[in-house]
Amino acid sequence: MERPIGVTILALLAVLLAILNGIATLRFLGFFPFVGPLDIRIFNLWYALLYGLLTYIWAWVAKMLWEVNPQGWIFMAVISIFSLCVDFVVLVTGGSWYDVNLSVIVSALILIYVMLPGVREAFGTD
Repeated sequence: MERPIGVTILALLAVLLAILNGIATLRFLGFFPFVGPLDIRIFNLWYALLYGLLTYIWAWVAKMLWEVNPQGWIFMAVISIFSLCVDFVVLVTGGSWYDVNLSVIVSALILIYVMLPGVREAFGTD
């Protein structure tokens, strides 16, 4: 199947979110204390596991989108909603907007773009 430019952009955004979630995983394991407003070591195993899982899932979704797999379209919509929920939980439990701002913005843009009729048509889900 031919890959439209919009699907390629979605795959690259999924890779970007995989990288951002990988950095968040390492931050919550205490490896990047200098990234962010806090200059102390943060260790939170629960958040590290959640963001590690999101890293793996975003990489997998990027692979599915690169291959223009029809299930990748709906899975990307579901995972972007899950990613927004995890970022909301981080905000509610004491995280700062600085910690999740890029993830929230990119996930919201992906969710909006995935629901456009042209993207749905590219995956054959109309």
